[in-house]
Amino acid sequence: MKIEIRYYTKSGNTKKLADAIAEVTGSAAKDISVPLAEKTDLLFLCNSVYWAGADGKVKQFIKDNADRIGTLVNVSTAAMIESTYGQISNLCQKYGVNISEKEFHCKGKFAAFHKGHPDENDISAVRAFAKKITGDIK
Repeated sequence: MKIEIRYYTKSGNTKKLADAIAEVTGSAAKDISVPLAEKTDLLFLCNSVYWAGADGKVKQFIKDNADRIGTLVNVSTAAMIESTYGQISNLCQKYGVNISEKEFHCKGKFAAFHKGHPDENDISAVRAFAKKITGDIK
């Protein structure tokens, strides 16, 4: 199974999650500036909430790589809202990308909110999530 990990972060919160997933899957975590070179079975897309939604660069990544994404798994951090799943799901539907109903979300540090997050508990939880997702598919 071909697994890819892409992330977008401004603060480093989401990269921590992507790196933890990389440890579990053995795939390298790469910034979304690196397009998918070939068809991937499973894409962990790690992103954050900025101004109540997914960043435009994340949206463009999905559009530009839609034909190479088998199933997208949303992984997100946010200080205020629950996740980017709704927006990412809508984009996947628009571009014909299959999205897993399972997602991972945790709080991310922003200004004085959620200091220290993602913390070691969040990192452990995303590792367990990645193991479950990849185990369910194999």
